[in-house]
Amino acid sequence: MRGLWKLTMLAVARSVRHSPFRLYSGRPPAPLGARILSNTDDIFQHNMWDHVKWSPEEYEQARQKAEENSREQIPIEDQVRYDRDANMYWNGFYEMHQNKFFKNRQWLFSEFPELLPQGYEPDHSSWGQESGVTDLSSQGGCHKDLLIDHPVLGEQQQHSSSNSAVKSHNSVAFPGQHASFRILEVGCGAGNSVFPIINTIRESNVFLYCFDFSSRAIQLVKEHPDYDPAVCHAFVQDVCDDASLFPFPLESLDVILVVFVLSSIHPKRMQGVLNHLAGYLKQGGIILFRDYGRYDLSQLRFKRGQCLSENFYTRQDGTCVYFFTKDEVHQLFTNAGLEELQNLEDRRLQVNRGKKIVMHRVWMQSKYRKP
Repeated sequence: MRGLWKLTMLAVARSVRHSPFRLYSGRPPAPLGARILSNTDDIFQHNMWDHVKWSPEEYEQARQKAEENSREQIPIEDQVRYDRDANMYWNGFYEMHQNKFFKNRQWLFSEFPELLPQGYEPDHSSWGQESGVTDLSSQGGCHKDLLIDHPVLGEQQQHSSSNSAVKSHNSVAFPGQHASFRILEVGCGAGNSVFPIINTIRESNVFLYCFDFSSRAIQLVKEHPDYDPAVCHAFVQDVCDDASLFPFPLESLDVILVVFVLSSIHPKRMQGVLNHLAGYLKQGGIILFRDYGRYDLSQLRFKRGQCLSENFYTRQDGTCVYFFTKDEVHQLFTNAGLEELQNLEDRRLQVNRGKKIVMHRVWMQSKYRKP
């Protein structure tokens, strides 16, 4: 492991020679930053470098490592509890860590400007000064029995305006019904996306819904001093339970945020989840997605005996995670009837400057629209 991902300067230099970008200082622009390592002498000047290209040798080493840690899979009869008791595992996670494990995602509006209505000018001082997208979280998921066999904003806003009033057959009152722009976050956890959004949309006509199937996570959200029911409705929901209704009508959402949550769901159920969510988007509405990519450092760190199925693992605390490819993401979202606006593989070098360690990170970032 140490030999694979604590890169030698030779490997880094090989990646730099293939990079057509130049080095930027300060906050990198979107998408996915532009802090490019053009001189290997600068590698420990920052905590993260963007748009890193792998050599064929590095890719093959990663593939072999993932193949090795997947050879010994957890028996089917033992896998059931990870799915059946997933809410228990996540409740335990939030009970232990409260809201202190993950940082607030101040990068959201840089990478996902679609979170705000066209023409809305937020207070940029509330966005923080983080550079890059380095979230390591994963929450949400579902707890049904395991399957044993195993120019964009403008167009979006045109549709949004025409659909701002909910159809008459959905005339029952619901939270946020008077908002002209509605956002849903799936698997909100303790609110690391919720509160940057709330603090940005105050005094606007935007409303945020957020849910998690961990009741402890939702309790933490509601107890937070920034939680405001005037602009946000947090609730407990199992995203895999397509029989239960959301507290808003079909075709009423402008944006659905799915960040580090789909990976925690069993691969056999991902398509059903996206199909269900797509039904709540307005025409022109967008799903914003970010999650783990294939051969990310965290995948290669798994030991034998933690693999549930191909590229799907359980952590020591019982929570689960899947690692995506671009093709898989594209297939999932287009099969849900959505059209691709963005589908990127975010490859970075994460640097521990104190220990002089450099590690490969891989994330997926995508945007899909309902035609």
